[in-house]
Amino acid sequence: MTTTATLPACEVLALGPHPDDIEIAAAGTLLLLRQVGQRFVLLDCTRGEKGSRGTVADRDVEAATAAQKLGALARHNLGFADTGVRVDDASTNALVAALRAVRPNLLLAPHAHDVHPDHVAVAQLAERSVFLAGLRNYEPQLGAPHRPRLFLRYPGNQPVEPTLVVDITSVAAAKAEVVRCYRSQLNPPDRSHLVLGLDVLERADVRDRFHGARIGVPVAEPFWHDGPLPVRDLRALLG
Repeated sequence: MTTTATLPACEVLALGPHPDDIEIAAAGTLLLLRQVGQRFVLLDCTRGEKGSRGTVADRDVEAATAAQKLGALARHNLGFADTGVRVDDASTNALVAALRAVRPNLLLAPHAHDVHPDHVAVAQLAERSVFLAGLRNYEPQLGAPHRPRLFLRYPGNQPVEPTLVVDITSVAAAKAEVVRCYRSQLNPPDRSHLVLGLDVLERADVRDRFHGARIGVPVAEPFWHDGPLPVRDLRALLG
């Protein structure tokens, strides 16, 4: 059984409050990273057991299928309580252990501007854990210190003005196939529980098309970075 201590080391760690959050926000970016040889691990905080549709067993299978389609090295669930994620020492240490095991250069995690309390808590937990994971004398039994070089946050249910936007046009169809793995969350007959009235695929499509239009491409994924991003070669921005 996979635990945080046995997660494989790789270049990217993607953190999600619930199964499907990573895929809605960042499946396209992960597919592009895989194309250039970057490996990644997916880490879910809860199993979505309080969701209005789909059983825990359904969502476990859906998450595993999506991870396979994405080409993830591993997927692990921290088992926090759905609708009850807490920014406490136990939760922090679980994430610190994962960061020190995977040792990613890039961490993808949710932005704190969100109506869902779990998204807010996971965002705060990520920020706390990133800092503490880099301290040599913080819980040394959890592994050697490590802090990702790049920490990007993705929006959830609320819009966030992005720092950078990734053109995912070339993998848009593949992203849609990944998101469709979450069959229990697609086209519900009763939409009253949906924050924006859109299912997971519709929400991803609308947001990706909006941000694509902002940079002059069909579809793109937005991310937010705390502070300016260093650019060493302007040619990368010139296409």
